[in-house]
Amino acid sequence: MPYRYLEEIGTADIAFEATGRDLPELFSDAADATTNVMIDNIEAIQPRETRQIELSNDKLDMLLFDLLQELIFLKDAERLLLRIREVQIAERDEIHFVKATADGEPLDAERHHQRADVKAVTLHDFSVEPTEGGWKARVLLDI
Repeated sequence: MPYRYLEEIGTADIAFEATGRDLPELFSDAADATTNVMIDNIEAIQPRETRQIELSNDKLDMLLFDLLQELIFLKDAERLLLRIREVQIAERDEIHFVKATADGEPLDAERHHQRADVKAVTLHDFSVEPTEGGWKARVLLDI
């Protein structure tokens, strides 16, 4: 499994570490981990709508933060559950860019087994760092 939940964090938060061989895989796995906190059965999300997400930030870790926040925003504002299908990450002039293609559908309580209402990604202990085998992120979600 490309992510694991960290149990030692307080009860109002859920933490996870995501890993990837490269940055696109890390971003995709962290997005899945975030969505999996919202619903138990992320495989039930059908690709009925496609969204293009384009973000930039001068810090790589904050680029992941922004992407996860965008997924939470879309869940709250449009009741839309998304899974990242494709991710491209680039850097130009010390600015990091992500272009992601996400597929999903509106939240359906009959089919999507809701787990927790994720309110936000927190900056507490948030990190993105290289490892010997690729990349690792540590994320704390406020529920």
